[in-house]
Amino acid sequence: MKLLVGAFALMPLSAMAKEFPAAFSVSGVAANDVLNIRAEPSSAAPLLGHFAPDKLRVEVLETTSDGKWGLVGLPESNGWVSMRYLAPLPDASAPMPLPMVCLGTEPFWSLGLTGPETALWKTPEITEEITLISSAKAPLGYFATLTGSDRGEQVLIVTKEQCFDGMSDRRFGFSARLFQQTERENTLLSGCCTLQAD
Repeated sequence: MKLLVGAFALMPLSAMAKEFPAAFSVSGVAANDVLNIRAEPSSAAPLLGHFAPDKLRVEVLETTSDGKWGLVGLPESNGWVSMRYLAPLPDASAPMPLPMVCLGTEPFWSLGLTGPETALWKTPEITEEITLISSAKAPLGYFATLTGSDRGEQVLIVTKEQCFDGMSDRRFGFSARLFQQTERENTLLSGCCTLQAD
């Protein structure tokens, strides 16, 4: 486990130069209005959905070259919103951006990193609060160690790269690898992560 984390920390610095994905809040939208999500970066493009005027956490994966439109996630796909109505959230003091949700399929699982010491582990069978022991920034993303009641030590590696969940057309900005070590077996789960509070 330590070898994997050490190797990850030694990866090249170039991939960390990207500004995105990043978290924003909706700003400047009237209380009786919404921020439209469109199929293309154009006000004439078809509507795919919207964000409420008080939406506190929206993940932008990238922007158009002129910075006017940002690519965001929807439950089953992606869309574009006007960056004019998004305000960047301040960088958190934690070593990795929180909250962050990682999820995977085959098997279905999710890991919500909710605070500097807490996480929520979910499968179709169980929901359990587990402990986030430590987290750190690494050249290609982030890693964290966690522990749960019957899963022993877990190591989560989050990498800034394009990721698909295999169940939808949605593109994510982070991939995840979760190593679980118990007395009975070791397992590796893979998935994608988002900064967006859906």
